[in-house]
Amino acid sequence: MTKILVVEDDAANAALLNKFLVSEGFEVTVVSDGPSAVTATSSIEPDLILLDIGLGKEDGRDVMKEIRLLSDVPVIFLTGRGLESERIAGLKMGADDYVVKPFSLAEVSARIESVLRRAGANIAQRRIDAPTLRFGELLINENTHEVHLGGQLLELTSKEFSLLAFLARSPRQVFSREQLLEHVWESSGEWQNEATVTEHIRRLRSKLETDPDHPRWITTVRGVGYRFELDANGS
Repeated sequence: MTKILVVEDDAANAALLNKFLVSEGFEVTVVSDGPSAVTATSSIEPDLILLDIGLGKEDGRDVMKEIRLLSDVPVIFLTGRGLESERIAGLKMGADDYVVKPFSLAEVSARIESVLRRAGANIAQRRIDAPTLRFGELLINENTHEVHLGGQLLELTSKEFSLLAFLARSPRQVFSREQLLEHVWESSGEWQNEATVTEHIRRLRSKLETDPDHPRWITTVRGVGYRFELDANGS
């Protein structure tokens, strides 16, 4: 579902846009100030932002500058300023389009569709590049088979990645070596030695853990198997 972030401090306009965009099939997040807009841009990674230029005492153009430090997400300005010079200035700053207040919902819809169509390839690539599993500083991308920890790309083998991703999809759930052979190797203890799992866990910890002897992410449950931890004190 396409995600739209609405940055609007007028409660009535915000509610109107939220109701309309949801009815159009978008996933909508509404915020009313610059800091919240910047935070939401980072956390929800919207596909498009509707940004009001006049945010109380804030200038939406300043908010736009901060957003551009984080993302190239398409931005449509909502503005009560109809002067051509101001509209051109906004576009030169990096806005993708603008809608002049008072606006019709049909126009907003048309502008959104046009901008999303132009940005389609970039949006698709961002979705591919976006982590599918996030755990603080640990980012796992099942689309690209990449794992980043603390901003660093980890060099994992295909099987190490599959093992980590499988465990991370079910945090805190314990899996026996037999279960891991079945789900990750598509094998069983009858055909493959369970020591294979033990060795891959060891190798994975050597790349993932600061102290492999006292693991934070993948822990051992004695007599049972392994689990992926969420809390920072897993041991």
